[in-house]
Amino acid sequence: MTGSGAEAAVEWLVAVAPDPEACRWEWERNPLGVALLPAGKQWDVLILPGELGYPTLDVLTRVVDRTGPVLADFGDARMGFFVPAGTAARWLGTGVRSAGRGTWIVVPYPGRSNGGVRWLVPPDGSGTLTDPGLLELAMHEAAAQLGRATGE
Repeated sequence: MTGSGAEAAVEWLVAVAPDPEACRWEWERNPLGVALLPAGKQWDVLILPGELGYPTLDVLTRVVDRTGPVLADFGDARMGFFVPAGTAARWLGTGVRSAGRGTWIVVPYPGRSNGGVRWLVPPDGSGTLTDPGLLELAMHEAAAQLGRATGE
């Protein structure tokens, strides 16, 4: 991500911070390149185990032009899909954690690699989020594919 795309993504992300200017200033100077941002304002995050998250992302990218932002943690143990605010409060999926109102998440600076949490699908600044209904369907398809691959 370069130029105005990264700038638009930064603006979109810091808009949820209690003090966006202070957040941006700190984030740009943080040697780790991460910030803590509150979920539940513009977006929530549904957190899937990596073994289900990657195939789910594969299914989603086959059916939509662009998913919402997607994070992966160090070691790919978990993946976070950005979904509309309020989704976390209604989500009932087994094995899926959520970050919604009252929670904070570690977010890497768009376009920078820090060796830890990273963007698999970076935000583009437009506000595009993953539709939770499509995410659920993609998860079911991914789980079915995993089951067939393991003979279950």
